[in-house]
Amino acid sequence: MPIAARFRVAFAALALMAATPALAQDPIREETVRFDRGASGTTIEASLKGYETVDYIIGASAGQVMNVSMATDNGANYFNVMEPGETDVAIFIGSTSGNMYEGELQKSGDYRIRVYLMRSAARRDEVANYRFEINIGGAAFGGNGSSGSASAGSAERAGSGDFDATGQIPCAQYAGQPMGQCDFGVARDATGEATVIVTRPDGTKRALFFINGAFNSADTSQADGYPEYSATKNADLSVISVGEERYEVPDAVVFGG
Repeated sequence: MPIAARFRVAFAALALMAATPALAQDPIREETVRFDRGASGTTIEASLKGYETVDYIIGASAGQVMNVSMATDNGANYFNVMEPGETDVAIFIGSTSGNMYEGELQKSGDYRIRVYLMRSAARRDEVANYRFEINIGGAAFGGNGSSGSASAGSAERAGSGDFDATGQIPCAQYAGQPMGQCDFGVARDATGEATVIVTRPDGTKRALFFINGAFNSADTSQADGYPEYSATKNADLSVISVGEERYEVPDAVVFGG
């Protein structure tokens, strides 16, 4: 082989190695991710050095939406996402797709979010300080991107418009706006969970998730700034706030009857 050709081959091989994730020389550290009670997501701040690799393991259901975004002080620091049962094959590769992932999950089980340094940076024993957010919610309704929490069964049915009941509930979309009436559809499942899809006054939709009859979360998204949500119970009425939005959901909507 001519010298020039050999040089091109060698240079290509070196470039490929520089763009390859580091293979851990030590066992991959595993950490189980758990959300606080009633929360639909969490934030993790940590660091790694050289060939260190961390697998964050989190359970999720098929049909839910996972959103992961990472900020780091090292440009060679990325994460991959692997489906249940996989330890090497990734459905998302950060080094080629960037440090933000959002997708509807196809399988139920424990997902791995693997954080690592690229080989070139690991060889130099570089350090990466990173912060990432994980949100998992019900099905993606109208492309909103969800960070709520619900069973895959009720969320999937609600997302496809397969409702057990429809009607109207009191609602207001903005602060100071008088309560009006909003159309809703509800999907319930045998476990006592329910997903209520409300059509807001401007025509957009909001999903409200209930577990054992109690409000659990809403499908907030990056687009609307992940507003905080809360609820109080007044007799048989759940009074729910999602940012400036207000909803009043009777128990009859959640349980039927």
